[in-house]
Amino acid sequence: MDRSSLLQLIQEQLDPENTGFIGADTFTGLVHSHELPLDPAKLDMLVALAQSNERGQICYQELVDLISSKRSSSFKRAIANGQRALPRDGLLDEPGLGVYKRFVRYVAYEILPREVDRHWYFYRHRSCPPPVFMASVTLAQIIVFLCYGARFNKWVLQTYHPEYMKSPLVYHPGHRARAWRFLTYMFMHVGLEQLGFNALLQLMIGVPLEMVHGLLRISLLYLAGVLAGSLTVSITDMRAPVVGGSGGVYALCSAHLANVVMNWAGMRCPYKLLRMVLALVCMSSEVGRAVWLRFSPPLPASGPQPSFMAHLAGAVVGVSMGLTILRSYEERLRDQCGWWVVLLAYGTFLLFAIFWNVFAYDLLGAHVPPPP
Repeated sequence: MDRSSLLQLIQEQLDPENTGFIGADTFTGLVHSHELPLDPAKLDMLVALAQSNERGQICYQELVDLISSKRSSSFKRAIANGQRALPRDGLLDEPGLGVYKRFVRYVAYEILPREVDRHWYFYRHRSCPPPVFMASVTLAQIIVFLCYGARFNKWVLQTYHPEYMKSPLVYHPGHRARAWRFLTYMFMHVGLEQLGFNALLQLMIGVPLEMVHGLLRISLLYLAGVLAGSLTVSITDMRAPVVGGSGGVYALCSAHLANVVMNWAGMRCPYKLLRMVLALVCMSSEVGRAVWLRFSPPLPASGPQPSFMAHLAGAVVGVSMGLTILRSYEERLRDQCGWWVVLLAYGTFLLFAIFWNVFAYDLLGAHVPPPP
């Protein structure tokens, strides 16, 4: 029985007068008598929704949203009422799982802070569509790096090659009018060390986040970090170019680490304190390396080296926009006041940065290096 037939059967038999509510006991009897294909987690959630209703009824629209796997705050409201009975056995006790389902369980414990969310994700997860965004971005970055490395015959500190800044992908302050460069710089990297660091984090953190929160949310967060990185550099370090996907990477990592800290007691990932310390050390070391290359270049250069401000801007985007996204699992972002506050702040920043790039360089008489 497909989804539409299931919903039609439920409405015809349990709500013929179109009152908008269905009795929980009657619905449970229909489920067992017709052997309706519902996930166990969804049945538990329907019971939770009914228990949160004074009359023990299920709202038909909440039922539609749940069966359709739409993001809704209804389930969280039911949990908040303290009337939901969680399954006694955790996912760690689930027997007979294949390799992929064990990986899904691992992702659930790595990303989600509550057992109920982990159950919900584990039972509703489907392998299609796969997490293609982070994998595609990482693959494209590797291909671009290999092409330029073979062309320059240089794999470390590529930015010191005289032809590097002539790439149409690099953000350079002399090419601000070419708006695509504010995003495409994420495909270029200083060298193998920066590419390896970013690619590792994108696959280890970005892919699990995309599996849980979806392509749209994680791609929005990543690209927001990338764009904020280049715009911040254009405001705070006006003579410097930008390369690398660090703005997006730091947005993802900062959002995930902040979410772990705020839900410390509920996170079940092993060695979380040690891993948190290692992540912070690695991220700080990468920022330190970028600062060193910016102000103390180890080789003679024809112009300023790439700025480190994109790292910091990405971290700010992660802690603000990213944390709002990651804390809203199975909830519509548009229903949350905090999301609109974050969007307003980000939009204000974008408008300010656009005006700055159009007018401030001339008004301040900034000495921008000649474009390559």
